[in-house]
Formats: sequence, C-alpha cells, structure tokens
Amino acid sequence: MKNFIRKFYYGDIPEEKGSGHRTSLGGVGKQSDWPLWEIFIRSKQGLDHKHVGSLHAADAQMAIENARDVYTRRMEGVSLWVVESKHIHASNPEEAGELFEPAVQTSHIL
Repeated sequence: MKNFIRKFYYGDIPEEKGSGHRTSLGGVGKQSDWPLWEIFIRSKQGLDHKHVGSLHAADAQMAIENARDVYTRRMEGVSLWVVESKHIHASNPEEAGELFEPAVQTSHIL
C-alpha cells in the first residue's frame, strides 16, 4: 500500500461530487478540523511583528505558506510568525486593574 502526501493551499480543498462537503484526502482532513493559526508579520520598516489575522491550516508549514499568500500580496513583510491559537494564553480583561497596577513598594530601613 502506497502512502502519499497531497499539499493543499488555503481554499483549494476539493469537494466530493454531489455532496457539497469537503473531502478528507491524503490524511489532511476537513478544513473545519484544521487548527486555527494566528499570523504575525514584521514589515520592512518595523522591528516588531504585528498580528494581522488568523487562518486554518493543517500544520505550521501550510500556515506559513497560506499566510504568505493571503497577507503578504504586496511584498510588505520580511518575516512571518505563525502560532497555533491553542498555544496563546491571555490575561483576563476583568483582572486588568490587579495585573497592571504598579507593585506596592515598601521602604526598608537598612
């Protein structure tokens, strides 16, 4: 039995005839099953990466290639970061006061 890998790009998953549903080819699975990736781009003039959007992709390499195609059409970036959304942890906005208040400083006599 031969195994092969099919490479898909954002939006070109073939549909099964007559069903209107995307098919699972080459072990990739349905696009709706793919993880969500957050995309960050560093511009030519910038020193930091900025969040530009999100997309679904089967793996990191596919996310980079699709991000290049979707978010850098005008050659505005020099570096891409893709981060699977499940690996991003955020603070709770309701706890912003506690988190961002300056630490209470106490003076100690030496």
